[in-house]
Amino acid sequence: MDFQLQATAPGTDARAGLITTDHGQIETPIFMPVGTVGSVKGVHFAELRDNIKAQIILGNTYHLYLRPGLDILNRAGGLHKFIGWEKPILTDSGGFQVFSLSSIRKLKEEGVTFRSHIDGSKHLFTPEGVVDIERIIGADIMMALDECCPGDADYDYAKKSLGLTQRWLDRGWKRYQETEGLYGYRQAYFPIVQGCVYPELRREAARHVASLGADGNAIGGLAVGEPTEKMYEMIEVVNDILPADKPRYLMGVGTPANILEAIDRGVDMMDCVMPTRNGRNGMLFTRNGIMNMRNKKWADDFSPLEEGGASIVDEVYTKAYVRHLFVSNELLAMQIASIHNLAFYLWLVGEARKHIIAGDFKSWKTEMVERVTSRL
Repeated sequence: MDFQLQATAPGTDARAGLITTDHGQIETPIFMPVGTVGSVKGVHFAELRDNIKAQIILGNTYHLYLRPGLDILNRAGGLHKFIGWEKPILTDSGGFQVFSLSSIRKLKEEGVTFRSHIDGSKHLFTPEGVVDIERIIGADIMMALDECCPGDADYDYAKKSLGLTQRWLDRGWKRYQETEGLYGYRQAYFPIVQGCVYPELRREAARHVASLGADGNAIGGLAVGEPTEKMYEMIEVVNDILPADKPRYLMGVGTPANILEAIDRGVDMMDCVMPTRNGRNGMLFTRNGIMNMRNKKWADDFSPLEEGGASIVDEVYTKAYVRHLFVSNELLAMQIASIHNLAFYLWLVGEARKHIIAGDFKSWKTEMVERVTSRL
């Protein structure tokens, strides 16, 4: 994998770059739609390619390991061929499930043991085993196994958790270097910086991650319960240390304002389920603010969903019609909202890139944050 830094924005740490993988190029900053089990909920791949303009999507190692399973993925020739997606894919290691499924897992030095949420069967994820699983899945970018520390953890827990994550990283990195991809293309491996909200732990983690010289690096354990300003502070602390000539991936973040603030602080890649999850519940993000499509105020509003919007659905459907679909519990409502929100997120990072290159990102971002956080 190759990363070219193409521009920086005066007065900020915002960057525009180009990632090259064997499945295509990715212009940064970029937002990556989440396709946990090999599908982005409610959106087919033609929409992702042609309308939303997604350049890379995510899969989840934990979920894909359980279903459809490694045998099916291997026989299919990897996840790209299984789902019919020809562009880059990134897979999470399953580390977030160590956090989110804490009631059905057990941490130990060897790895994490969990019970399947599908049938209760018992499984062990080790750092080495996760590399092997991600080799079979065949993602262009693989993530290291880590423990995602809760945002409100005390210092002692966070320090112990970071130690485990770092030891796991060293083991996973060794396995990655000892193995090769199975399907004739190269896979990158990103380590993850943890450390909760404690600057000294984040610095320790960032130095350790940077020392490996990986193709890219990730920032994890944020947007998991800590105050927003703490999240921004930790991004700044980490990006002061992570190498500038490698892409930086902020995991699981976030709102449109979060994304703009992260870009401002030197983040290149982001993902979040918010566009589709919130969309399915009637929340639409637009360049002028947030709309709750269940509100009665839209019942007789026959204007386009968003004038000049980023998606084809914005001009085809009216606010009144989309509200009608939501209050009628029609599946089409969730599909329209998901397409709209994803297209908006991709538009937003695309506009950020244009303004970084033009040199006026700082003033544009300040205005845009105010606009996208307003309620319509």
